[in-house]
Amino acid sequence: MTKTTKTIFSGAFALLVGLAANMAVAAEGDNFVDEASAKGIAEIETARMALDKGTSEDVKQFAQKMIDDHTKANQQLAQLAQQKNLEMSDEATLMDKAKAMILKLRDGENFDQAYANNQVVAHEQTIELYQDYVNDGENADLKQFAQQSLPKLEEHLKHAKDLQAKHGDKN
Repeated sequence: MTKTTKTIFSGAFALLVGLAANMAVAAEGDNFVDEASAKGIAEIETARMALDKGTSEDVKQFAQKMIDDHTKANQQLAQLAQQKNLEMSDEATLMDKAKAMILKLRDGENFDQAYANNQVVAHEQTIELYQDYVNDGENADLKQFAQQSLPKLEEHLKHAKDLQAKHGDKN
């Protein structure tokens, strides 16, 4: 191989490695965006169920807060993903992922109890996802979004645990 051919080969190889790294970072960011969005949709959908089937006023108030906060967070995440050219799953795919996360909740007082229990688990899992991204994520803007979202998610978890204590964890 001539020196020029080696230089071209080395440059092409470096370019391919760089592209592969960028694609891996984008895929990793895409995965966080999809997971976080699906979890947000699951929160919104279970909250809608709680507004419909819940019997306690505190459960309904918490559910409305979940709808408001998670709708806002998902909108911010979608804007950020669009700005960073990260692919987001379509609504149908995200809804399918969200449905897989939603527990079948019961009617009446048992519903309030099941919803509170579900919210504790769901928020623990979401907090773990966000903390993992803050610690290991590659996209600085997504890391900032995750970091800024954690206090609100931790507040939701505390409130969910309060509801769980009040309505009885009988699982």
